Amino acid sequence: MKNFLRKAWLLYYDGFREMRLGRTLWLVILIKLFVIFAVLKLFFFPRYLGGMSDEEKANTVSKELINR
Repeated sequence: MKNFLRKAWLLYYDGFREMRLGRTLWLVILIKLFVIFAVLKLFFFPRYLGGMSDEEKANTVSKELINR
């Protein structure tokens, strides 16, 4: 099992170390993920429950679930 994991690690390590275009593509993917999860969250998912106590949060959530 150890030998298999070592061979798999070396395969991926050598592959990522040798690629040039792939690094650029991975960088683009990571930037897109950052934009999706960090930036869009700020604009499209405001904190409606911020500043409420636990009881107020529970009441608000239960009202929204019942009304929908």
